[in-house]
Amino acid sequence: MGSATVRCLLVFVCVTTILAQPSPKVQERITAAIEAAKVSNSTDIDYTAFVNPFIGTDAYFYGDVCPGASVPFGMVKFTTDFTGYAPAGYIADPTQKVRGISPLHDSGTGSSLGSYGNFEVMPLLCPDGFNTCATTLLARERYRKNNTDDAYPGYFSLTLDNDIKIEATSTRRGGLERFTFPKDSKPYFVLDLANDLPASFSGGEMVIDPAKGRITLGGYWSSSFGPSSHHYQAFACYDLLENGKQKLSEYGVWTGDTYGLDAKGLGQTHLNLSQNLIGAPYQSGALFSYDGNPEEVTLRVGISFVSAEQACANVEEEIGTRSFESIVSASKEAWNEKLSKIEIDIAGTPDDVTEMLYSSLYRASLTPNNATLETQGVFAKTSSFYFDSLYCSWDTFRTYYPLMTLHSPVEFAQIVDNYIDGWRKLGWMPECRANNVPGWTQGGSSGDNIVAQFAVNYHNEAEALGIDLNELYAAMVTDGEVNPPEWNTMGRQVNVYKQYGYVPFAVLDTSSTGRQTREGSRTLEYAFEDFAIRQVAQVLGKSDDVEKYTNRSYSYRSVWDPTVVSDGFNGFMQKRYSNGTFFYTDPVNCSPRDTQARECSLQGDNTNGFYESSSWEYSWYAPHDTDHLIELMGGNKTFLKRLDHFFDGGYYLSGNEPSFQTPIGYHYANQPARSVVRVRDVVMNNFNASVAGLPGNDDQAAMATLLIFHLLGLYPVPSSTHYLIVSPFVPKYTIHNSYLNASTTVTVKNYDPHSVAYPIPEGAAAYVKSVTINGKPAASRCYLDFYDSFRVGGEIEIEVTSDQNEANSCGGPVPESVSTGGFAQAR
Repeated sequence: MGSATVRCLLVFVCVTTILAQPSPKVQERITAAIEAAKVSNSTDIDYTAFVNPFIGTDAYFYGDVCPGASVPFGMVKFTTDFTGYAPAGYIADPTQKVRGISPLHDSGTGSSLGSYGNFEVMPLLCPDGFNTCATTLLARERYRKNNTDDAYPGYFSLTLDNDIKIEATSTRRGGLERFTFPKDSKPYFVLDLANDLPASFSGGEMVIDPAKGRITLGGYWSSSFGPSSHHYQAFACYDLLENGKQKLSEYGVWTGDTYGLDAKGLGQTHLNLSQNLIGAPYQSGALFSYDGNPEEVTLRVGISFVSAEQACANVEEEIGTRSFESIVSASKEAWNEKLSKIEIDIAGTPDDVTEMLYSSLYRASLTPNNATLETQGVFAKTSSFYFDSLYCSWDTFRTYYPLMTLHSPVEFAQIVDNYIDGWRKLGWMPECRANNVPGWTQGGSSGDNIVAQFAVNYHNEAEALGIDLNELYAAMVTDGEVNPPEWNTMGRQVNVYKQYGYVPFAVLDTSSTGRQTREGSRTLEYAFEDFAIRQVAQVLGKSDDVEKYTNRSYSYRSVWDPTVVSDGFNGFMQKRYSNGTFFYTDPVNCSPRDTQARECSLQGDNTNGFYESSSWEYSWYAPHDTDHLIELMGGNKTFLKRLDHFFDGGYYLSGNEPSFQTPIGYHYANQPARSVVRVRDVVMNNFNASVAGLPGNDDQAAMATLLIFHLLGLYPVPSSTHYLIVSPFVPKYTIHNSYLNASTTVTVKNYDPHSVAYPIPEGAAAYVKSVTINGKPAASRCYLDFYDSFRVGGEIEIEVTSDQNEANSCGGPVPESVSTGGFAQAR
């Protein structure tokens, strides 16, 4: 695949020692399944066979993907936990050691501390008996056998270097852990009460019931991406006897630390530990073994965020006496329902594109975690749907929810209900819920863009889907008008934003607190959130609000400093004092070309004015009004030259959300063929089907859904009904929306597989010559509207040509901008 192959080769040359996992059989199995599907006439396709859960599990680009066993939107994700940097528990790096397997994880979140990892189990060999078992984390950690890691949707396994095999499968709130021991060895297990990935235990209790063969445990832990003062509760129920097929031998409790404490209590059945107020938490838990030296042991696991009793009820309800294989089968069936939402022409599609697309679609239903009926705190016993790990809205509003719009309005409505319920219970919609508690705000109230995406596309069905649009709008207006007393975790610093028309640097704020950084990027994000409110006001016919929030959506202009020059280009976004004076920061700061070490994220000493980005990157950010941004930059010619320089000069960050829209920016200057070239460049040089196949953190499938859109030849304008047309990497695909009873087939006329390369070979048809929707020519070959296409279903034909010049215009209107009359009415 052209330079994509080069990148892959370079990665493997540079980091051979850390890419030895997973088992080669994973890729062999996927390749065989794709080849078989190419020649099969069957319509009963197992899409799970095309999924590689290990993409993005590397220790090089750190995609932080969890490859563990999960059902779609599962509350649990069973995988092994490793030493070193492994926020999702698992890491492909074979230099790291296994600590155990646990049921709770997030995927793609990138917390340096790690997320969850509670209730870890480690199988042990203790030939000298109970009191000699290695129970503490450091003592028990082990390498795995090389090339044994295996996973597919609903299943995970690996083998330790002592030949113990670990396997797992799951339901929504429970699962089965299966262990195979060397012959004639006595199986021992250590089960953690206190340990989690960020070492945040704040007290808990464990009870062993030897008669029932059951261990219940639970406690308090801290969020992985939020204030440490916020604690969540979690509970587990471990059934040890596999419905009477297994018999306990020894059981007891243990406590330990890293300085010599290693105390065991054979026959003891209870731990009740408070938070250790000095130093790290005590390590603690259960230790047990089995009679008869069984080679195979299965543990039945239930999880709850309510109580240990509910954890046990969950495992009885969801697993009962079902076998490991039946749980795997049910999980695969659930995954096939999700994956079949998009059907592609497998025979005509390059194999790695098929694998990347379905692996990405898999991750797009891996999170957020559906914890409905498992609520605590102010959400206890809520009648609304509840999702954990909204981690974070700033990451997901751009591509994740616009993809869900196309095929899954029911699940989308459930998540929107969850956002509105956050406003009901806490006063503002969640920005970043991590571990059941509010997490850090990154850009503002990006939940506004998520609920707006739903409202503008499904307002006709909202009531039937359980959403009150007036209540949704009230939640948005609260975000836009009411300043929370503390805006690090919810809402916006909207008081000063409304007063000055931007978020000032070093402003006196006498009524609220929050980290006074990111003034430039927060202004830009607030402005786009105001556009979201404007869009829903339009749906509801609130003309005064439409005018108000349209004007506020222009606030991005207030942080444009035309006097700043970088690399010969004039005008950049800058933070600004309350007196109107700009505070100069070099646009190169926090970019890949920055030669200085500096803080660029949520740190208090991030003086750059932008979140995880440079001014070079954030200066493109006005998705609703790019036409005026072009004017600010000096017109089409300068805009195009500057956009080329952004990429060729090394400022583009493929793994960073503010960069997501930039490869398609050429559309707005009426040169869409250049967007096609740039998207091919981005995909071929940043994505592949290896463990290092993501250019950075998956960000709860923000990266996955970006790649899906690129492969399908689309890109969304969030909080609108518009999708930009680029050039598909597949010859034909169908998107099914079962709720609307609509299936839309996109056919690429003149599709040339040789065009799936960068650079695009001369003579390869890749550029969009024409677009027809249900037999009628589209008004523009640069964008389409959901209401005219995927909402009604039917046929879309995209004709491509090898003549770049012939296709290098929109053949009609460029994508809309609000200041030039775009988005004039609700659909």
